[in-house]
Amino acid sequence: MRELVLYCQGEQADPVTDALMASGALCASVEDADLDTPEEQPIYGEPGSDASSHAWQTNRVLALLADGVDPNQVVLQTQQLLDFKLDADWQIRQVPDEDWVRLTQSQFGPIEVGERLLIVPSWHHDELPQTDRVALALDPGLAFGTGSHPTTHLCLKWLASEMPKGVRLLDYGCGSGILAIAAQLFEAGETWAVDIDELAVESTQYNASVNKVTVTAALPDGLPDGQFEVVVANILSNPLKVLAPMLSHRVQTGGWLVLSGVLARQAEEVAAFYAPWVDLSVWQESDGWVCLVGLRNGESGQ
Repeated sequence: MRELVLYCQGEQADPVTDALMASGALCASVEDADLDTPEEQPIYGEPGSDASSHAWQTNRVLALLADGVDPNQVVLQTQQLLDFKLDADWQIRQVPDEDWVRLTQSQFGPIEVGERLLIVPSWHHDELPQTDRVALALDPGLAFGTGSHPTTHLCLKWLASEMPKGVRLLDYGCGSGILAIAAQLFEAGETWAVDIDELAVESTQYNASVNKVTVTAALPDGLPDGQFEVVVANILSNPLKVLAPMLSHRVQTGGWLVLSGVLARQAEEVAAFYAPWVDLSVWQESDGWVCLVGLRNGESGQ
């Protein structure tokens, strides 16, 4: 396990950590870059004060990366999501695997999504509260998709509130399999989950078995020909633009396309790439991220 260390100013920390998570970091944290020096800046929140105004003058941002992930690519994708320039002075350092386990478990507790879903990590299963929500057991492993990011929340909320029952569904870029598994729990029909990462495919298969649902997980070459009534993809704006023809053609005429991993300022540009086949519009927005949804038309691209 490795840790990407980079620096940013003041209140840039929140957008930087969000962008790192969207670019493949397993988790991200922030600390005072001047910690343990004469320039260290203590911050105290007084009762009644606005906590959002508190920020260190210079932040050190720490992002955990899985072995095999290219840090240069993570930094490049992170920069593409930001409206300001990252500090070019970043570094990589080794972190023992046990630090990853401890940090992940401390940050990832049960998560309520919308009105119907509760995501429960394996280490909290014995503490599961009494609830009318549908419980989704999840062990994220090394794959992105714990349910904590706004883009994942948006897709999960759409599946819970808008997805017709019994539909044939494709989750493209499945990560931990959370979207495909949630679709099954909300009574989707035949469900496929695809990712370019073998670890993600394995994680999806494991999590599906834990939740006692049927999801066929595969690499892209393993996806058979055919179309789906619902296609959902929670990736990033640039890959979504490249994948526009393929993903659109995977949606049957009159079927739903659901996309996330898109910043609000990127929505119009991404939608334009899909316009020949799907009229996408913003379904909901959360923390600057949007979920784009549209029906496949039958006018072109058959």
